[in-house]
Amino acid sequence: MSEEKISKGKSLWQYKWLYFWILMAFAFDVGIYFVEGFDKAVDFASGYLIELSLSVDNLFVFLLIFISFGIKEHAQHKALAYGIAGTIVLRFVFIFIGISLVNKFEWILWVFGAILIFSGIKMFKPEDEDDDPRDGILYKMIAKVMPMSKYPKGEKFVVDNDGTNYDPASPLSKRSKKLFTPLAVVMVLLILSDVIFAIDSVPAVISMTRDMFIVYTSNMFAIMGLRQLFFVLEHMHEKFSYVKYGVAVILMFTGVKMLLGIFEIHIHNLISIAIILFILIASIIVSVIVVKRKQDEGDLSTDKFDRAEKKKEIEDAFNREDKKRFGRRNRRKAK
Repeated sequence: MSEEKISKGKSLWQYKWLYFWILMAFAFDVGIYFVEGFDKAVDFASGYLIELSLSVDNLFVFLLIFISFGIKEHAQHKALAYGIAGTIVLRFVFIFIGISLVNKFEWILWVFGAILIFSGIKMFKPEDEDDDPRDGILYKMIAKVMPMSKYPKGEKFVVDNDGTNYDPASPLSKRSKKLFTPLAVVMVLLILSDVIFAIDSVPAVISMTRDMFIVYTSNMFAIMGLRQLFFVLEHMHEKFSYVKYGVAVILMFTGVKMLLGIFEIHIHNLISIAIILFILIASIIVSVIVVKRKQDEGDLSTDKFDRAEKKKEIEDAFNREDKKRFGRRNRRKAK
Protein backbone atom coordinates (compact mmCIF):
# COMPACT_ATOMS: atom_id res chain seq x y z
CA MET A 1 0.00 0.00 0.00
CA SER A 2 1.40 3.40 -0.97
CA GLU A 3 2.22 6.07 1.62
CA GLU A 4 -0.38 8.36 0.02
CA LYS A 5 -3.16 5.77 0.55
CA ILE A 6 -2.05 5.18 4.16
CA SER A 7 -2.07 8.94 4.79
CA LYS A 8 -5.57 9.28 3.29
CA GLY A 9 -6.78 6.38 5.44
CA LYS A 10 -5.42 8.02 8.61
CA SER A 11 -6.98 11.37 7.66
CA LEU A 12 -10.37 9.70 7.07
CA TRP A 13 -10.11 7.99 10.47
CA GLN A 14 -9.37 11.33 12.19
CA TYR A 15 -12.32 12.96 10.39
CA LYS A 16 -14.64 10.21 11.65
CA TRP A 17 -13.52 10.71 15.26
CA LEU A 18 -13.81 14.50 14.93
CA TYR A 19 -17.38 14.12 13.66
CA PHE A 20 -18.06 11.67 16.52
CA TRP A 21 -17.04 14.21 19.20
CA ILE A 22 -19.03 16.99 17.50
CA LEU A 23 -22.11 14.73 17.44
CA MET A 24 -21.53 13.82 21.10
CA ALA A 25 -21.45 17.54 21.98
CA PHE A 26 -24.69 18.03 20.01
CA ALA A 27 -26.33 15.09 21.78
CA PHE A 28 -25.23 16.45 25.16
CA ASP A 29 -26.69 19.84 24.26
CA VAL A 30 -29.99 18.19 23.36
CA GLY A 31 -29.94 16.56 26.80
CA ILE A 32 -29.38 19.97 28.41
CA TYR A 33 -32.35 21.32 26.44
CA PHE A 34 -34.72 18.67 27.85
CA VAL A 35 -33.35 18.87 31.41
CA GLU A 36 -32.36 22.53 31.86
CA GLY A 37 -34.30 24.30 29.13
CA PHE A 38 -33.71 26.28 25.95
CA ASP A 39 -31.58 29.10 27.42
CA LYS A 40 -29.05 26.73 28.99
CA ALA A 41 -28.82 24.76 25.75
CA VAL A 42 -28.04 27.99 23.87
CA ASP A 43 -25.41 28.88 26.50
CA PHE A 44 -23.73 25.49 26.02
CA ALA A 45 -23.77 25.80 22.22
CA SER A 46 -22.25 29.29 22.31
CA GLY A 47 -19.55 28.24 24.80
CA TYR A 48 -18.69 25.12 22.78
CA LEU A 49 -18.51 27.06 19.51
CA ILE A 50 -16.22 29.73 21.00
CA GLU A 51 -13.89 27.15 22.56
CA LEU A 52 -13.71 25.15 19.33
CA SER A 53 -12.96 28.34 17.36
CA LEU A 54 -10.15 29.41 19.69
CA SER A 55 -8.68 25.91 19.60
CA VAL A 56 -7.88 26.28 15.88
CA ASP A 57 -5.23 28.93 16.53
CA ASN A 58 -3.87 27.01 19.53
CA LEU A 59 -3.39 23.90 17.41
CA PHE A 60 -1.31 25.81 14.86
CA VAL A 61 1.06 26.62 17.73
CA PHE A 62 1.16 22.91 18.69
CA LEU A 63 2.03 22.04 15.08
CA LEU A 64 4.96 24.49 15.13
CA ILE A 65 6.22 22.95 18.39
CA PHE A 66 6.11 19.40 16.98
CA ILE A 67 7.94 20.41 13.79
CA SER A 68 10.61 22.38 15.67
CA PHE A 69 11.40 19.45 17.98
CA GLY A 70 11.34 16.85 15.19
CA ILE A 71 8.52 14.82 16.79
CA LYS A 72 7.16 12.24 14.36
CA GLU A 73 3.43 11.66 13.89
CA HIS A 74 3.15 8.39 15.87
CA ALA A 75 4.78 10.08 18.89
CA GLN A 76 2.62 13.19 18.49
CA HIS A 77 -0.45 11.10 19.39
CA LYS A 78 1.07 10.18 22.76
CA ALA A 79 2.16 13.74 23.58
CA LEU A 80 -1.27 15.12 22.67
CA ALA A 81 -3.08 12.46 24.74
CA TYR A 82 -1.11 13.32 27.90
CA GLY A 83 -1.25 17.03 27.12
CA ILE A 84 -5.04 16.95 26.76
CA ALA A 85 -5.35 15.00 30.04
CA GLY A 86 -3.38 17.77 31.79
CA THR A 87 -5.52 20.39 30.05
CA ILE A 88 -8.75 18.87 31.41
CA VAL A 89 -7.50 19.26 35.00
CA LEU A 90 -6.06 22.75 34.49
CA ARG A 91 -9.16 24.05 32.72
CA PHE A 92 -11.32 23.08 35.71
CA VAL A 93 -9.01 25.08 37.99
CA PHE A 94 -9.02 28.11 35.67
CA ILE A 95 -12.80 28.02 35.17
CA PHE A 96 -13.45 27.68 38.91
CA ILE A 97 -11.12 30.59 39.71
CA GLY A 98 -12.47 32.72 36.82
CA ILE A 99 -16.15 32.32 37.74
CA SER A 100 -15.41 32.80 41.46
CA LEU A 101 -13.58 36.06 40.72
CA VAL A 102 -16.37 37.36 38.47
CA ASN A 103 -19.07 36.52 41.05
CA LYS A 104 -17.09 38.13 43.89
CA PHE A 105 -15.51 41.08 42.09
CA GLU A 106 -17.72 42.48 39.33
CA TRP A 107 -14.97 44.87 38.23
CA ILE A 108 -12.86 41.91 37.03
CA LEU A 109 -15.11 41.90 33.94
CA TRP A 110 -13.28 45.04 32.81
CA VAL A 111 -9.99 43.14 33.03
CA PHE A 112 -11.31 40.07 31.20
CA GLY A 113 -12.92 42.20 28.49
CA ALA A 114 -9.71 44.18 27.96
CA ILE A 115 -7.65 40.93 27.78
CA LEU A 116 -9.93 39.53 25.07
CA ILE A 117 -9.87 42.69 22.96
CA PHE A 118 -6.08 43.08 23.34
CA SER A 119 -5.48 39.39 22.47
CA GLY A 120 -7.62 39.74 19.35
CA ILE A 121 -5.76 42.87 18.20
CA LYS A 122 -2.41 41.19 18.89
CA MET A 123 -3.29 38.28 16.59
CA PHE A 124 -3.35 40.66 13.60
CA LYS A 125 0.35 41.34 14.13
CA PRO A 126 2.46 39.48 11.52
CA GLU A 127 4.38 36.56 13.00
CA ASP A 128 7.66 35.06 11.89
CA GLU A 129 6.94 31.49 10.80
CA ASP A 130 10.57 30.59 11.44
CA ASP A 131 10.28 31.32 15.18
CA ASP A 132 11.74 28.42 17.16
CA PRO A 133 9.98 27.48 20.45
CA ARG A 134 13.47 26.67 21.83
CA ASP A 135 14.13 30.42 21.87
CA GLY A 136 10.97 31.11 23.90
CA ILE A 137 10.68 31.88 27.61
CA LEU A 138 8.71 28.67 28.34
CA TYR A 139 11.45 26.44 26.92
CA LYS A 140 14.19 28.28 28.81
CA MET A 141 12.22 27.88 32.06
CA ILE A 142 11.81 24.15 31.44
CA ALA A 143 15.52 23.78 30.58
CA LYS A 144 16.49 25.14 34.02
CA VAL A 145 14.54 22.50 35.97
CA MET A 146 14.52 19.44 33.67
CA PRO A 147 17.59 17.42 32.61
CA MET A 148 16.99 16.96 28.89
CA SER A 149 18.29 14.79 26.07
CA LYS A 150 19.12 16.38 22.76
CA TYR A 151 17.43 13.85 20.49
CA PRO A 152 13.97 12.18 20.32
CA LYS A 153 13.74 8.47 21.18
CA GLY A 154 10.54 7.11 19.65
CA GLU A 155 7.68 7.42 22.14
CA LYS A 156 9.90 7.39 25.25
CA PHE A 157 9.72 10.21 27.77
CA VAL A 158 12.89 9.27 29.69
CA VAL A 159 16.25 7.79 28.52
CA ASP A 160 19.63 7.00 30.08
CA ASN A 161 22.41 9.59 29.87
CA ASP A 162 25.23 7.94 27.84
CA GLY A 163 27.45 11.04 27.95
CA THR A 164 26.75 12.07 24.37
CA ASN A 165 22.97 12.60 24.23
CA TYR A 166 22.43 15.31 26.85
CA ASP A 167 21.27 18.80 25.89
CA PRO A 168 23.85 21.47 26.82
CA ALA A 169 21.01 24.03 27.06
CA SER A 170 19.90 22.34 30.31
CA PRO A 171 22.34 22.95 33.25
CA LEU A 172 21.22 19.73 35.00
CA SER A 173 21.61 17.44 31.98
CA LYS A 174 25.33 16.64 32.04
CA ARG A 175 25.36 15.19 35.57
CA SER A 176 21.94 13.52 35.52
CA LYS A 177 21.70 9.73 35.04
CA LYS A 178 18.26 10.02 33.43
CA LEU A 179 17.21 12.53 30.78
CA PHE A 180 13.80 13.72 29.62
CA THR A 181 13.42 13.36 25.85
CA PRO A 182 12.18 16.17 23.56
CA LEU A 183 8.81 14.35 23.56
CA ALA A 184 8.51 14.90 27.34
CA VAL A 185 9.56 18.54 26.92
CA VAL A 186 6.97 18.99 24.16
CA MET A 187 4.25 17.51 26.41
CA VAL A 188 5.14 20.03 29.16
CA LEU A 189 5.20 22.83 26.57
CA LEU A 190 1.72 21.85 25.36
CA ILE A 191 0.33 21.96 28.91
CA LEU A 192 2.03 25.29 29.71
CA SER A 193 0.88 26.71 26.37
CA ASP A 194 -2.69 25.76 27.25
CA VAL A 195 -2.34 27.67 30.52
CA ILE A 196 -1.58 30.76 28.43
CA PHE A 197 -4.42 29.98 25.99
CA ALA A 198 -6.83 29.62 28.94
CA ILE A 199 -6.29 33.31 29.73
CA ASP A 200 -8.20 34.00 26.49
CA SER A 201 -10.58 31.08 26.19
CA VAL A 202 -11.96 30.95 29.75
CA PRO A 203 -13.02 34.65 29.84
CA ALA A 204 -14.46 34.23 26.33
CA VAL A 205 -16.76 31.43 27.50
CA ILE A 206 -17.59 33.28 30.72
CA SER A 207 -18.77 36.18 28.53
CA MET A 208 -21.60 33.86 27.42
CA THR A 209 -22.56 32.37 30.81
CA ARG A 210 -21.37 32.12 34.41
CA ASP A 211 -22.91 28.69 34.96
CA MET A 212 -19.99 26.54 36.15
CA PHE A 213 -21.50 23.33 34.75
CA ILE A 214 -22.15 24.82 31.30
CA VAL A 215 -18.74 26.54 31.07
CA TYR A 216 -16.81 23.41 32.08
CA THR A 217 -18.74 20.88 29.98
CA SER A 218 -18.62 23.07 26.86
CA ASN A 219 -14.84 23.36 27.35
CA MET A 220 -14.44 19.62 27.89
CA PHE A 221 -16.37 18.59 24.78
CA ALA A 222 -14.29 20.99 22.69
CA ILE A 223 -11.05 19.69 24.26
CA MET A 224 -12.00 15.99 23.74
CA GLY A 225 -11.97 16.52 19.97
CA LEU A 226 -8.69 18.44 19.96
CA ARG A 227 -6.46 15.49 19.04
CA GLN A 228 -8.52 14.63 15.96
CA LEU A 229 -8.86 18.32 15.03
CA PHE A 230 -5.07 18.68 15.24
CA PHE A 231 -4.36 15.92 12.73
CA VAL A 232 -7.05 17.26 10.38
CA LEU A 233 -5.53 20.75 10.53
CA GLU A 234 -2.00 19.38 10.14
CA HIS A 235 -2.82 18.30 6.59
CA MET A 236 -5.00 21.31 5.77
CA HIS A 237 -3.51 24.31 7.62
CA GLU A 238 -2.27 25.93 4.38
CA LYS A 239 -5.87 26.06 3.13
CA PHE A 240 -7.13 27.86 6.26
CA SER A 241 -4.35 30.39 6.80
CA TYR A 242 -6.80 33.28 7.32
CA VAL A 243 -8.96 31.54 9.92
CA LYS A 244 -6.69 32.91 12.66
CA TYR A 245 -7.89 36.41 11.76
CA GLY A 246 -11.47 35.22 12.13
CA VAL A 247 -10.55 33.87 15.57
CA ALA A 248 -9.04 37.28 16.40
CA VAL A 249 -12.32 39.02 15.50
CA ILE A 250 -14.25 36.49 17.63
CA LEU A 251 -12.00 37.28 20.61
CA MET A 252 -12.62 41.02 20.17
CA PHE A 253 -16.37 40.43 19.79
CA THR A 254 -16.56 38.43 23.05
CA GLY A 255 -14.53 41.15 24.79
CA VAL A 256 -16.94 43.84 23.60
CA LYS A 257 -19.91 41.65 24.60
CA MET A 258 -18.47 41.28 28.10
CA LEU A 259 -17.87 45.03 28.47
CA LEU A 260 -21.37 45.88 27.18
CA GLY A 261 -22.82 43.53 29.80
CA ILE A 262 -21.35 45.77 32.52
CA PHE A 263 -23.62 48.55 31.23
CA GLU A 264 -26.64 46.20 31.16
CA ILE A 265 -26.49 45.99 27.36
CA HIS A 266 -26.84 42.28 26.66
CA ILE A 267 -26.35 40.54 23.32
CA HIS A 268 -28.42 37.35 23.32
CA ASN A 269 -26.35 34.20 22.92
CA LEU A 270 -28.39 33.16 19.85
CA ILE A 271 -27.22 36.37 18.16
CA SER A 272 -23.68 35.65 19.40
CA ILE A 273 -23.76 32.17 17.85
CA ALA A 274 -24.93 33.63 14.52
CA ILE A 275 -22.15 36.26 14.58
CA ILE A 276 -19.44 33.71 15.48
CA LEU A 277 -20.58 31.31 12.75
CA PHE A 278 -20.66 34.13 10.21
CA ILE A 279 -17.10 35.21 11.13
CA LEU A 280 -15.78 31.63 10.94
CA ILE A 281 -17.45 30.87 7.61
CA ALA A 282 -16.28 34.21 6.16
CA SER A 283 -12.67 33.55 7.25
CA ILE A 284 -12.78 30.06 5.70
CA ILE A 285 -14.15 31.43 2.41
CA VAL A 286 -11.47 34.15 2.32
CA SER A 287 -8.79 31.51 3.02
CA VAL A 288 -10.02 29.30 0.17
CA ILE A 289 -10.16 32.24 -2.27
CA VAL A 290 -6.66 33.45 -1.34
CA VAL A 291 -5.20 29.93 -1.51
CA LYS A 292 -6.73 29.36 -4.94
CA ARG A 293 -5.32 32.67 -6.17
CA LYS A 294 -1.85 31.78 -4.85
CA GLN A 295 -2.07 28.36 -6.47
CA ASP A 296 -2.91 30.01 -9.79
CA GLU A 297 0.08 32.34 -9.37
CA GLY A 298 2.36 29.47 -8.34
CA ASP A 299 3.26 30.96 -4.93
CA LEU A 300 1.58 28.46 -2.61
CA SER A 301 3.15 25.35 -4.08
CA THR A 302 6.61 26.80 -3.45
CA ASP A 303 5.65 27.77 0.11
CA LYS A 304 4.30 24.30 0.85
CA PHE A 305 7.37 22.71 -0.68
CA ASP A 306 9.67 24.84 1.50
CA ARG A 307 7.77 23.91 4.66
CA ALA A 308 7.79 20.21 3.78
CA GLU A 309 11.51 20.39 3.04
CA LYS A 310 12.15 22.13 6.36
CA LYS A 311 10.23 19.45 8.25
CA LYS A 312 12.07 16.69 6.37
CA GLU A 313 15.46 18.31 7.04
CA ILE A 314 14.74 18.43 10.79
CA GLU A 315 13.68 14.76 10.88
CA ASP A 316 16.68 13.69 8.77
CA ALA A 317 19.03 15.60 11.08
CA PHE A 318 17.65 13.78 14.14
CA ASN A 319 17.90 10.42 12.33
CA ARG A 320 21.56 11.08 11.43
CA GLU A 321 22.36 11.98 15.03
CA ASP A 322 20.65 8.78 16.23
CA LYS A 323 22.82 6.69 13.86
CA LYS A 324 26.02 8.44 15.00
CA ARG A 325 25.11 7.98 18.66
CA PHE A 326 24.34 4.27 18.25
CA GLY A 327 27.56 3.87 16.25
CA ARG A 328 29.64 5.40 19.06
CA ARG A 329 27.90 3.22 21.63
CA ASN A 330 28.55 0.05 19.62
CA ARG A 331 32.24 0.96 19.19
CA ARG A 332 32.60 1.45 22.95
CA LYS A 333 30.99 -1.95 23.58
CA ALA A 334 33.31 -3.56 21.02
CA LYS A 335 36.36 -2.18 22.88
